[in-house]
Amino acid sequence: MEKVISAKLYFTVWAILMCLTAATAALSYVNMGALSPVVALLIATVKGSLVVLFFMHAKYIDVKTTVLVIVAGFFWLSILLLMTMTDYITRAWS
Repeated sequence: MEKVISAKLYFTVWAILMCLTAATAALSYVNMGALSPVVALLIATVKGSLVVLFFMHAKYIDVKTTVLVIVAGFFWLSILLLMTMTDYITRAWS
């Protein structure tokens, strides 16, 4: 049986996503040096997580295999982000 989710919850998550989008746009004008991509990726990860959890209904899944696939996806994403940031930080900038 599927869980019924209220429109209020969807609107709240949508409002949070819009605020995070505005924060991303506003932070693009702030010079944070080497932390700019880190902050942008952190905000994007939070936004992606909200979309997966609420709009794709991953928060309400009971099947263990599906949960394992979602956790494996986030684990792989963290590996890719770690490797990307390691490469970015160790480059010699002129």
